[in-house]
Amino acid sequence: MRQPKEIVEQLLELRGITGEEQIAEFLSAKPQTAHDPFLLLNMKEGVDLILSEIEKGTKICIYGDYDADGVTSICVLEGFIKKLTDNVTHYIPSRFTDGYGLNIDAIRRIKEDGTGLVITVDCGSVSKDEVAFAKSQGLKIVVTDHHTVDKVKADCILINPKQKECKYPFKELAGCGVAFKLAQAIRIRKNMPREFLNSFLDLVAIGTIADIVPLKDENRTMVKYGLSMINRRNRMSINKLAEGISLNHIYSENVSFGIAPHINAVGRMGSAEEAVRLFMAEDEDTAVSQTEILKESNRLRKEEQNKAYDNCTAMLTGDEDFIVIVRNDIHEGIGGIVAGKIKEQYNRPCIIITPASDGRLKGTGRSIEKIDLHSFLKEYDYIFDTFGGHKGACGFTMGQDKLNAFIELTESKIKRMKMENPDIFKIDRRFDMEIVPEEVSLELYDSIKSMEPFGNENEQPKFAITNIMLTNCRKLGSEGQHLKCSIIDRNGRSIYCIMFNRADEFMEVIDSGEPLSVIATVGANTWNGATNVQLRLEDIYAC
Repeated sequence: MRQPKEIVEQLLELRGITGEEQIAEFLSAKPQTAHDPFLLLNMKEGVDLILSEIEKGTKICIYGDYDADGVTSICVLEGFIKKLTDNVTHYIPSRFTDGYGLNIDAIRRIKEDGTGLVITVDCGSVSKDEVAFAKSQGLKIVVTDHHTVDKVKADCILINPKQKECKYPFKELAGCGVAFKLAQAIRIRKNMPREFLNSFLDLVAIGTIADIVPLKDENRTMVKYGLSMINRRNRMSINKLAEGISLNHIYSENVSFGIAPHINAVGRMGSAEEAVRLFMAEDEDTAVSQTEILKESNRLRKEEQNKAYDNCTAMLTGDEDFIVIVRNDIHEGIGGIVAGKIKEQYNRPCIIITPASDGRLKGTGRSIEKIDLHSFLKEYDYIFDTFGGHKGACGFTMGQDKLNAFIELTESKIKRMKMENPDIFKIDRRFDMEIVPEEVSLELYDSIKSMEPFGNENEQPKFAITNIMLTNCRKLGSEGQHLKCSIIDRNGRSIYCIMFNRADEFMEVIDSGEPLSVIATVGANTWNGATNVQLRLEDIYAC
């Protein structure tokens, strides 16, 4: 039987973390992995321009995005630049009237407001026409971004690690990470105190986790320090939000499933400006009132999401291999979430198309692991008026006259892909390693916690436990949707297990009486003052 430390070392080895130095850095509470910001292409030119415009007294506008990464990017960069000048403001486009990224009408308004320099965060890399328009209006512009850059590229100072010519050693920064590196470069150039910069790491951690970028290398460093700051209660506004949604100690998981959805909800249901007001709040009353706005937006988001999901799934036959749903009654802000839920339920790519405010159609899609949605649709980008995204998600606009051609092309292509790879929709059972019940302990749970923060490319370890029987099985929840049961090890010890929302799915295999295998994560449960190890089941199957 292996000791917890040995299991963790084997887990790290599976993730490519080997050798004493690498392991120590990965597990350290104070990691040191960080890179020189001036290694980012165009960073020197960007810093020179920004500092020159600050010196001239030019009004600066930070132009962001309406999701959690965009919101935190704005708060980081505007908050930092305010340490050098008060002549800085921000602009967040409306999901409903502006759409994603730079927008010509918004640029006009920004120019009319007296702005001389625009700095984008989390957007702008491929906004060639919009940047050209901004320059024609006499605006100077610096684009900071992290999205994929293809053939089309904005003609300006562009700071994005994904540029092919960029030699930065880590390509997977979130938008807020790139904004932080710009602030870091300015701090170095101006020889400002480190505290001026590091005080924003809590916001960088939230944006980085929310944007589901890989939690490794420099991202891991920033997130670790940022989570530590959050749990030291350094920022009053984050404290109020955490209290408002009943969070105590903040882990990456409850940023993903608690804090980030509340930030995104205001951008989906109203204006992301409400989230910026929260994080920039300097008094408790404002922080409390803004928290209530985020909570109400999230409540409305859930309500609309559940209604839309039921309406969309009612349209499906179950035979679709590439799901395209066209509806007029889906709230524009929740289409992506609903597409994601349908993708998870049916293990098929899903695109939801709704009318846009300008008479065109707006599509938002989510994809399964084996299908790169960006590459899939890029082949047909001549159909779209606007198009962007990445492997797992995309968004586009197109004329209504293009809808039938779009559906025919996607159906034809997915049929070809299925013929070439008949297993493309097969769900693989994935786990990190197999363990025996006797290895499951609170000590193992504590050792695994040292691998946090968990997230993209550092998921919480999943274990297979084979040839066991589940005992004391009973359903929990208002609709019997949860399952509670136990595994008995060779020493007669009961290991408590819980499975959420999928009880009915597995009752037949449980009742078969056959030896079973489970895939689970290791957690803990505290009840009546006693803490016990607990397995969270993700799959149950016959041996």
